[in-house]
Amino acid sequence: MGGLMTAEIAHHWPVPPQDGYTVDDLLTLPDLPPHTELIDGSLVFVSPQRIFHSMAIDLLVNGLRRTVPPGQKVMREMTVVIDRHNAPEPDVLVVRAASVRSREQTYFQVRDVLLAIEVVSPDSVSRDTDTKPHKYAKAGIPFFWRVEMTSADELPLVHVFELDKISHTYESMGTFHSRLKLSAPFDIDIDLTAIDEL
Repeated sequence: MGGLMTAEIAHHWPVPPQDGYTVDDLLTLPDLPPHTELIDGSLVFVSPQRIFHSMAIDLLVNGLRRTVPPGQKVMREMTVVIDRHNAPEPDVLVVRAASVRSREQTYFQVRDVLLAIEVVSPDSVSRDTDTKPHKYAKAGIPFFWRVEMTSADELPLVHVFELDKISHTYESMGTFHSRLKLSAPFDIDIDLTAIDEL
């Protein structure tokens, strides 16, 4: 009679490299789930998203594309390479247009990102409020927005931050509920209540 079947034999979980995964691993490993991120050498898999997450991304992408200047482009859900062990995927980003080199491109260098936006999900609260903004600020991304769903009316609440270039931390520039009207990184005017019209 053969040996006993154990869970260890039945499941072949990948063993991370001793020094952690790298950007090269993230970009070349086969069969990674969509939207996998690399945070401190660990692969982070995304849970199924709420409808709010997708609708908020669409609302912001459409709103930003209406007024984005010619030298910049609005992208959604693209990997941003910060360093060898960190390559998160902001939900929305504004990049330098010159950094868009090919339709087959799969990532941007952090130096080309002007704005990173994270739409908070139940499984990403800590990453979106602490880990990622800290890394974005240290890497020099000039603007960061965190978007949450309000409990009262389920509309987007947008927390806007600008980089303090001396301390390399983000300073709050305000919180916006029904209308997002800003002059930086460019003139922006988005009706946040229009999420219901998507």
